Amino acid sequence: MTDYSLLCQSLAAITDGVPYETANLANASALIREYLPDLNWAGFYKMTDGKLVLGPFQGKTACIEIAVGRGVCGTAALENKTQLVPDVHQFPGHIACDCASNSEIVVPIRVDGKIWGVLDIDSPVIGRFSEEDKNGLEDFVKILEKVL
Repeated sequence: MTDYSLLCQSLAAITDGVPYETANLANASALIREYLPDLNWAGFYKMTDGKLVLGPFQGKTACIEIAVGRGVCGTAALENKTQLVPDVHQFPGHIACDCASNSEIVVPIRVDGKIWGVLDIDSPVIGRFSEEDKNGLEDFVKILEKVL
């Protein structure tokens, strides 16, 4: 079980007063990989020119651009709502950047009330993510939103 309180405290500590977006996102993705077991990818996509563009991450190479409304990330951005997907193979239009991914959670990131981008986390384990993960990661993103 992940200690989301400690994860959020760690993120707040390493981003406090740091004005560098890339550095904060890189450290945030590293923290996620450190604290959450059974992951194969954790990172960010930033809204750029009307599409999601790959940002800092931990894991194998990934899709560079994702259209809003396409796949789990694009759906999270379009609906402005966290997507918790127990089995990505059952998700209509899933984009398979890594064939080892079986479950996924994507949390929208908002700055000034608009979609800034998304936090995307993949696991090779079907059903890896729970409501506890959803709530904890939404709290994690709220900390990031303050420094973006």
